[in-house]
Amino acid sequence: MHRLLSGPLSVERLTVKIAGLSASLQGKKLVQLSDFHYDGLRLSDAMLEEAIAVTNQAQPDLILLTGDYVTTTPEPIHQLTPHLKKLQSRHGIYAILGNHDLYYKNSQTVITQALTNIGIRVLWNEIAYPLGRELPIVGLADYYSREFNPAAIFPQLDPSIPCLVIVHHPDTAHYLQAWRVDLQLSGHTHGGQIIIPGLGAVLPYHKKIIRKIPIRVRRYFPCLRKEFFIVRHWEWLQGLHRLGNNQLYVNRGLGTYFPGRIFCPPEVTVITLETE
Repeated sequence: MHRLLSGPLSVERLTVKIAGLSASLQGKKLVQLSDFHYDGLRLSDAMLEEAIAVTNQAQPDLILLTGDYVTTTPEPIHQLTPHLKKLQSRHGIYAILGNHDLYYKNSQTVITQALTNIGIRVLWNEIAYPLGRELPIVGLADYYSREFNPAAIFPQLDPSIPCLVIVHHPDTAHYLQAWRVDLQLSGHTHGGQIIIPGLGAVLPYHKKIIRKIPIRVRRYFPCLRKEFFIVRHWEWLQGLHRLGNNQLYVNRGLGTYFPGRIFCPPEVTVITLETE
């Protein structure tokens, strides 16, 4: 989408403290990218290339992609992957799928294979150890899929060891409180997309707003359609949140929907790990 409708790229840099983090992992740097919605409309090549350049300049130890590479049909993944192939990371690139990546029956297979072909490992209810056994990475199936089942995965982990989780939908953090999740990385919300200074995101007020906008107008704006409002925890729209002993970070994503972003710029997240 044109820069006018998305705003300039924002690089969010933060340090996350993790209890019991191994000394060998102190200072390790993660970069999160999310919600590309790459289809020739919602994310420009210029913005995408800028995000990739910023990512590589950070010299990350690990790159994590948290879903929604396309919006509807899976075919645009073949135009996206040549860009993603330029990403550089010491210990590889790991990804999970979002709800839009499952839109059609063949979407999951097509997108997973395209990412795998360029060396990106897609996790679907799997555990990986790119940073060693002292910090497992759990990649979960999308929340809306029938295969979202953390109870089958977490018993395989030692609860005395820190754990990092990547899963597209931030509402999953509610269910994951049953287990140790030192840092969960999610996307999905686009940060709310339209933020009113002093008030916050427009989306949580949709029930009041929706009734005042004629249907003939609303149908042109996906972010104003009633069925679009699929997040229960509006307080987790973006940024870092603590849920008991667990931590959740929600990335605003790179892509968008019409009418675009207002005071909610697209984001690349650079995270440095430290011992708590």
